[in-house]
Amino acid sequence: MRSRWAILAILFAVRLTIAFQFQSVAAVAPLLEKTFGVGLGDIGILIGLYFTPGVVLALPGGAIGRTLGDKPATIAALLLMTAGSLVMATTDIWGLQMAGRLVSGAGGVLLTVQLTKMGTDWFAGKEIATAMAIFVNSWPAGVAISLLVLPAIGTAYGAGAVFMATGALSAIGIALIMLYQPPPGATAIATGSGRLDRLALLAVIVAGLIWGLYNVGFAMIFSFGPSLLAERGWSIAAAGSAISLVMWLSVISVPSGGYLSDRFKRPFFMAIAASLVVAALLAWLSRSDSVITTLVLIGLIGGFPAGPIMSLAARVLAPETRAIGMGVFYTLFYSAMMLGPAVAGRLAKSAGTAAVALDLGALTVLACPPLMWLFERIVSVRNRRAKS
Repeated sequence: MRSRWAILAILFAVRLTIAFQFQSVAAVAPLLEKTFGVGLGDIGILIGLYFTPGVVLALPGGAIGRTLGDKPATIAALLLMTAGSLVMATTDIWGLQMAGRLVSGAGGVLLTVQLTKMGTDWFAGKEIATAMAIFVNSWPAGVAISLLVLPAIGTAYGAGAVFMATGALSAIGIALIMLYQPPPGATAIATGSGRLDRLALLAVIVAGLIWGLYNVGFAMIFSFGPSLLAERGWSIAAAGSAISLVMWLSVISVPSGGYLSDRFKRPFFMAIAASLVVAALLAWLSRSDSVITTLVLIGLIGGFPAGPIMSLAARVLAPETRAIGMGVFYTLFYSAMMLGPAVAGRLAKSAGTAAVALDLGALTVLACPPLMWLFERIVSVRNRRAKS
């Protein structure tokens, strides 16, 4: 197993289990409401708990990976995900449902950090934008598959069977990761210093902030887009179907953006141009009657920056600093993803319309180009100092 593309296929399949597990609660929300006698507010909390551990575990997750090694750390994460699913599948106590969700989320965080590091190990300096775009695409692919499979399982066998299925998929991930092999020379460099220099740390912080803000902007579409359309008189089903166009089209646009960035060697230009267009489209969505056209354009263009942004950290992280660096990167990402929707929700409630949330999303995406410029400046200064 020495082909980097075969390795990427393994990492893609294993990371898909995270999206599949995350979506499991939303996929059977009505069943959970009926079974446990809870409301949508409780379901929302249960959904959000999956990301909560990321704020405190992403950084130590990188250190754990460096200490234990790639395979042991990844297997430990998948075991946590499996255990969390089994708890949710077998309990009829709501508090234990929340505990199981937290355990699953903790495993998902550790797995995300570690898999990103492993992918970067194999592709640093070699089609990194394409590889990271394909890697990131495992999320919408996993969500899309779960939307097709999990509701049918839940309807036929109940919510417990859904969580059992996610646990089984995580267990399959353990078998898949056993096939993973580190890149040649990885053992020799693993003993090097794992300490980030100051400029590298600053660059990784900026890169994590860019990824977090861009995803906050994208999340506004899925979180508040249906409410916006409902305000205009759309049915819930029609609003959900329209918003889902963005997800399906992003499955195409994310890897396309990574390939074009590597093909034409202009990832910086592509990411900035696409971000500006997406920001304008987000602002236009709440003001235009051409909803479907706008959503299609967001889906087709919105995925372009994903690969280039995800490849930023690789430019300043040496092999021995990648585990810690990815921990820093994802700490910023999870913090932004935790705060962004909460702030948007408060603003929308105060204004009495979901349009404000879409405007906030436009602003967070618009903040990415200047941060990309700042990242380039930091890298430029760091490279000059390294040569002097």
